[in-house]
Amino acid sequence: MSTEDPTKLNTTAVAAWLKDNLPGFEGPIEAEKFNVGQSNPTFRLITPGHRYVLRRKPPGVLLKSAHAVDREFRVQKALYDTDVPVAKVHVLCEDEDVIGSMFYVMDEVDGRNFNLPNLPELAVSDRWAVHDEMSRVLAAIHGVDLDAAGLSDYGPAGNYYERQIGRWTKQYRASETDTIPAMDDLIEWLNANIPADDGLRTLAHGDYRIDNLLFEKGKPNIAAVLDWELSTTGHPYADVAAVIMQWSMPAGPDTRGLAGIDRRAEGLMTDDEFVASYCKRAGIDGIDRFGFYLAFAFFRMAGIIQGVYKRALDGNASNPERAKQMGAAVPRFAEAGLKAARTV
Repeated sequence: MSTEDPTKLNTTAVAAWLKDNLPGFEGPIEAEKFNVGQSNPTFRLITPGHRYVLRRKPPGVLLKSAHAVDREFRVQKALYDTDVPVAKVHVLCEDEDVIGSMFYVMDEVDGRNFNLPNLPELAVSDRWAVHDEMSRVLAAIHGVDLDAAGLSDYGPAGNYYERQIGRWTKQYRASETDTIPAMDDLIEWLNANIPADDGLRTLAHGDYRIDNLLFEKGKPNIAAVLDWELSTTGHPYADVAAVIMQWSMPAGPDTRGLAGIDRRAEGLMTDDEFVASYCKRAGIDGIDRFGFYLAFAFFRMAGIIQGVYKRALDGNASNPERAKQMGAAVPRFAEAGLKAARTV
């Protein structure tokens, strides 16, 4: 169990390190922890002349390859000044002795964040454009020239789903706290139904959803795509399915879905409209066997949530109470994955 409080930040140590490593930095620092997010603790750093954001690994014993803030730093640095909007990153600190874990610092983007995909804070007439912008930027992510961006080695070659199912099965087993029959059945089904490798290999965000995006104030344009922890070179349809997975959840602040909402009346895209909008921008006719990709998205999210729950039990979750509440959702995600599998 970690003895360090993940909600706190040693601002004195951070300021001293930035003074030596970030040109133009001037302290002192005031830190405010963002309440959103369950993986890497994130802080706003306020200085007399600038606002930054610091992302760090949680303290304590972590699952292998999890919380890869160094990968987040690398991909955002590579994407800056491309068609994919990201925050400008400045420095990566790999010396864990500074604050107890690796961290990086980037500019704070002055944008607005929507926590719910039904966009209740917007007029009905303004909502469609936000969903359409999500499809545009997702297609831009998948359209990144990996060689030109220096990301050709950002992930291994080979069948993306085979390696991802293997990876997340291991992660899930490592954080498993109770036997969940639906999760065992979903893992078995996915392994038996992996599509043949079709040669598509793009940048994949890994957790693309509306609450991981910042939008320009007063406009539907995305100002920055956030939370690149799960990004890799992989298969693009997993990201598309992740959006639909989120939307299939019940509406509300805890589940953040669109189930039960009259989307036409509320000015929101349907699942089919979002997929069609993406496909048009990606230059493809459609996505065959979409149920597999959706089942995979539910499986991976169940594995992620299980890891968050286990960290809460171990005492090093970013938001402990929320993490413990999320643990109860793992069976629901697994069952939804099996439902999606039955549509293939």
